Amino acid sequence: MVKHIVFFKLIDNSFENKEKVKQKLLTMQGKIEPLQKIEVGNNFAEEERAYDIALLTDFKSKEDLNIYALHPYHLEIVSYIKEVASSSKIVDFIY
Repeated sequence: MVKHIVFFKLIDNSFENKEKVKQKLLTMQGKIEPLQKIEVGNNFAEEERAYDIALLTDFKSKEDLNIYALHPYHLEIVSYIKEVASSSKIVDFIY
């Protein structure tokens, strides 16, 4: 299994906006076949180094992660995130 984790720092990190972005990310479930599991969490830590949202996704293989990365619906989400986030970080690992 492959775990794909992405952290987002939002331009507007209000609770309302974090919840809106979280719900948008969750719409990927069921729309992208190789996506096995998705979790999205809104950060509550107020440290400067903290990111606002964590996206955790599971895939059966690196190949499935690559299919997800190029899926048209995922690319729509990426486009949306580029409008609302100032930065992001990723970690991908096999478990």
